Amino acid sequence: MTLLDVMLWGVLPYVMVVVLVGGTIWRYRYDKFGWTTRSSELYESRLLRIGSPLFHFGILVVVIGHVIGLLIPQSWTSAIGLTEQGYHVQAFVLGGIAGICTLVGLGILIYRRRTTGPVFRATTRNDKLMYVVLVAAIVAGLTTTLLGAGGGEEHNYRDSVSPWFRSLFVLQPDIESMARSSLAFKIHTLIGMALFALWPFTRLVHAFTAPIGYLFRPYIVYRTRSGGRPPRRGWEQVDSGGPSARR
Repeated sequence: MTLLDVMLWGVLPYVMVVVLVGGTIWRYRYDKFGWTTRSSELYESRLLRIGSPLFHFGILVVVIGHVIGLLIPQSWTSAIGLTEQGYHVQAFVLGGIAGICTLVGLGILIYRRRTTGPVFRATTRNDKLMYVVLVAAIVAGLTTTLLGAGGGEEHNYRDSVSPWFRSLFVLQPDIESMARSSLAFKIHTLIGMALFALWPFTRLVHAFTAPIGYLFRPYIVYRTRSGGRPPRRGWEQVDSGGPSARR
């Protein structure tokens, strides 16, 4: 274990958390009106209707897969009868499909943003940097998925990355576990930390205020008003061409 390992896997994660939490609080306090995706559907909707669902549903599955892979120990999945081979097969299939959908959807959204003038002019420099890092994170994630499907102790992230990730929550980072992981997992982890550090300063911040309650709110019932005032009269046709008019 070198000094670089200590800085990357023992110090940098907590720096990232400080930037993420502090930046989010700062953004909410001083930029509430900017806490938005800056919707651009008015300028172009055809590509948006294709790219946005692909990206959002894909990234949702990716996030769920990361939560399961990083937080649930290997012993737990083995206890319910899921073999190591079966786990990697489902991770490869589901993770691969979700990663490709996310990448394709993001590619469509980036193409739309670059080729639609008003949409591109509304894109900040931070968002442009965010797109680069996000694409890099997805590509690196797909690479690690392919490597994990190939097997081998070096590419089994549940023996290296997962223990390190869980150890961060108890403030005792397992640096050695992360240090012995493959280069691909290290690159993916570093890109992921960079993405979370950028998160509060880009349009991604809107994910922290997703309208989850909207899915569970009761229906709005519309009723006609009874006993109200009569409808207002409109314009009436005036016959100005008859004999009485000429008199």
